[in-house]
Amino acid sequence: MASSPDIPSTDNTPENPGSGSPSDAPPSTGATEGEPRRGRVRARRAAVMAVPATVALAGLAVFTAQGVLGVSFSISGMPFTVTAKSLDGTGFEQFGGLDNMIKDSPNEGDTGGQVLIVTSAIKKATLDSLCQSVDLGGVNLLIKAGSGSSKVEATNLTTDSTELSGNASFNNIEIGNDASTLDKAGVQGPAGVFSQQADTVHIDNLRQTNYATTAAVFKLPGLKLGFSDSGC
Repeated sequence: MASSPDIPSTDNTPENPGSGSPSDAPPSTGATEGEPRRGRVRARRAAVMAVPATVALAGLAVFTAQGVLGVSFSISGMPFTVTAKSLDGTGFEQFGGLDNMIKDSPNEGDTGGQVLIVTSAIKKATLDSLCQSVDLGGVNLLIKAGSGSSKVEATNLTTDSTELSGNASFNNIEIGNDASTLDKAGVQGPAGVFSQQADTVHIDNLRQTNYATTAAVFKLPGLKLGFSDSGC
C-alpha cells in the first residue's frame, strides 16, 4: 500500500512549458473505477483508529476500539464459527484491526478486500469441547476436539472475530490501555490505540465468528474432522 519512490528522469531535453504536442500532456487525473474502493478502505482505516466496537458478552458489555492487524497472512474472506463449553485463559488482551484478503479475492464482495475485526490474544488457553465449522456452500467442514478428559490447549492464541458471545469474567482487568503498552499476552498494538487486558479470563458458552486464528502451539486431543449438513 506504500507509494512507489520517485524515479529520476533520464530525459535530458530542456523543459519548455510553452511547447509540445497534445500527446505530451500529462494523463488525466479524473476519477477511476478504483476510487470508490479506495474510499471504502480509507473509511475502514479511520474506523480502526476512531470507532469503538462492542463485543457482546452475556451479562457484560466490553467496549474495545480498533487497533492493529491480528494476523500477517492474507485471509480467505470466508468466516468460520468456533464454539466451546468453556474457555480459560491466562494473559488476556483485546484490541481490533483490519484483516486483508488477496487482491481481487472472489470473496471480497463490497468490502474492498478488508474485514474490520476484534483481536483477542491469550498467552495460554484451555478450551472444553471445541467445535469449528466453515460453510462451504450447503455443506460444512466440521472439526471437534477436547470433549473428553483431555481438553484443547493453545499457547500464544489469537483470534480475529467479528462476533463474540458468552458469559465472561476477568481478573485484574485494565480497560483503556494504550495498545502499545500491553504486556499480558506478549502482543502490542500501535501507540494511541484503545485496548484492554487482564490477568485471566473465563468464558462459558463461548461462540465466535472468526476470520483468522493463530497459535504457537495448538493441541487437539480426540480430533474429529468431517463434513456435516449443519455447523457448530
